[in-house]
Amino acid sequence: MNGVRLTHVGGPTVLVEAAGWRLLVDPTFDPPGRRYAFGWGTGSRKTTGPAVAAEDVLPVDAVLLSHDHHADNLDDAGRALLPAAGVVVTTLPGARRLGGSVRGLAPWATTELTAPGRPTVVVTATPARHGPRFSRPVAGAVIGFALRWDGQEHGQLWISGDTVLFGGVRQVAERLTVDAALLHLGGVRFPVTGPVRYSMRGRDAVELCRLLRPRTVVPVHYEGWSHFREGRGPVEQAFAAAPPALRRAVRWLPAGVPVDLD
Repeated sequence: MNGVRLTHVGGPTVLVEAAGWRLLVDPTFDPPGRRYAFGWGTGSRKTTGPAVAAEDVLPVDAVLLSHDHHADNLDDAGRALLPAAGVVVTTLPGARRLGGSVRGLAPWATTELTAPGRPTVVVTATPARHGPRFSRPVAGAVIGFALRWDGQEHGQLWISGDTVLFGGVRQVAERLTVDAALLHLGGVRFPVTGPVRYSMRGRDAVELCRLLRPRTVVPVHYEGWSHFREGRGPVEQAFAAAPPALRRAVRWLPAGVPVDLD
C-alpha cells in the first residue's frame, strides 16, 4: 500500500496518513494510571500513556471511531479532540450520543470524505461484534472501516475495530479486496465474565488473514490496558506458525514512530 504512513499512538489509536488525508483511529490520549468503568461490572486501568500527545497529531481531517462508549477507544482527552476533526464517523448509536454533525454508519453503509485537491476517500463500515453471540445489548454496537481511494493498486486499507472473529468479519474477505489490515487484538477478558473474550487473539487473526490474504498485517490494540490479556508475544507465536507469506506480511509499529507501508 504505497503512500500510506501509520503512527501508533497506543492501544487502538493510530494516525493514518494517506493520499493527503490525516485520519485518526479511536483517539485515546489520557495519561496512564486511571481506572475506567465500562459498565455491567467491567472496567480497566490504563497502563501506558500515549506515545504522541493529542496536540501533536493535529490537524486531523477525520476521526474513525469504532465505538464511543468504552474509554479504551475514546477517553476524555480523545473526546476533547473530536471538535478539531473535520469529520467523525462512528456507529449509529454513537452518532446519536455524540450529536452534532457526527456521521453514523450501519455495517456495509458508506460515506465519503471529500476535499479540494485530494482524492475522495470512500469509508465503508464493516461488521464487528465486541463479544460473544447475543452480547450487543451489553457490549454495544461496534464497526470497522474499509478505506478506498483512487490510486490503490492492491486493495483497500481495512481497520477491524474491536471485534471477535465471527461471520460478519469473515464477510469482509468475501466482499472486499484488502491490501493492508489493521487488526484490533488483545484477547480482551474481564474477571466478571470469566473466559468470554471481547476482541481477537493472535490465532483468530491468523485464521482471518488466511481468508483476507492481505499483503500487510498491522497488529494494534494488544497492550496499554489491563483488560488486554494477550500481548505481542502470543501474537508473534501465532503468526510464526502461519504460512511463510503471512508471516512476512506482519508489520509491528514502534510506538510513536511513523512507518511507511509499501
